[in-house]
Amino acid sequence: MSIIKVHDRNFEPFISAKQIEARISAIAQEITQEYDGKNPLFLAVLNGAFILAADLFRKINFQSEISFAKISSYSGTSTTENIKQLIGFSEAIAGRHIIIIEDIIDTGLSMQHVLKQVDDQNPASVKVLTLLFKPKSLKVAITPDYVGFEIEPKFVLGYGLDYDGLGRNLPDIYAEVQ
Repeated sequence: MSIIKVHDRNFEPFISAKQIEARISAIAQEITQEYDGKNPLFLAVLNGAFILAADLFRKINFQSEISFAKISSYSGTSTTENIKQLIGFSEAIAGRHIIIIEDIIDTGLSMQHVLKQVDDQNPASVKVLTLLFKPKSLKVAITPDYVGFEIEPKFVLGYGLDYDGLGRNLPDIYAEVQ
C-alpha cells in the first residue's frame, strides 16, 4: 500500500485488508455464538456497507436473512447532517432480531435515523454493527454493539467507503494525509 490520490486529495494506508478480514471473522464468530438458531435479519445501510455486509454474511453459518436500505448524509469529505432516505427496508421487522450493518458511525445522526425506523416496527431486539466508529465525532448518543475499529476523527475511504463516489473498490482503508 502506498499513498494514493482520489479527486483532489491524498490518502495513506490506514487499515489493511488483512486486518479488516480478521476483525470481520471475529465479529462473525461473536454473532454466531449469540444468534445461532434465532434467524436474525441483517439490515445493511447502503452504499458504504455493501462490501462489509457481503463479507460478514458469508461468514455467518446459520439461517439468517439480509436486506438493504439506502440513506445519504455525506457530501465530499463531511456529513451534511441532512439525512435522505433513498431506499427503505422492505422486510417485516416486527418480532425479529435485527442486526444493522453500517460502514462508519461518525456523528451518529444517520444511525439515529435508521434506529428510529427500525424501533418503530417493534423488533424483538436490535444491535448495531459498524466497521469504523469515531466516538469523538458523535453528536448523538450511539453505542454500537459490534465495532470493527475505533478511529480518530479523520476522513477515510476504501472497503466500501468513498470520496464523492470514488475509492469504494479499494480492499484496504486509507486515511486522508493531513
